[in-house]
Amino acid sequence: MARATARHILVASKEVCEDLKKQIEAGADFAAVAREHSSCPSGKQGGGLGEFGPGQMVKEFDQAVFTGEVGKVLGPIQTQFGYHLLEVTSRTE
Repeated sequence: MARATARHILVASKEVCEDLKKQIEAGADFAAVAREHSSCPSGKQGGGLGEFGPGQMVKEFDQAVFTGEVGKVLGPIQTQFGYHLLEVTSRTE
C-alpha cells in the first residue's frame, strides 16, 4: 500500500497561501514559514504530518499527496479547513 510523508501550511485565504508559496519558492524555509503562519497545530513542528496512507486525509489533500510531485511545493489546495500549501517529502507506491 502507498505511504507518504508530507508537511503543510494551513491559512484562511487563497491570497495569503499564494504569497507564502512565492516566499518559499524564493528561498524561505518551509518549516519556518509553517511555524509562523500555519493555523494547524502541526505548524509548531514545521508543518510535519508524519507518515500516512491513502484515505487518511481529506479528499483534496489526499489526491495532491498521492499524485503530486515529491519535493515540490503544491497548492493552494482548498479544503473545508482553508487553504493549504503542501510538500510531499517522501512517497512509496
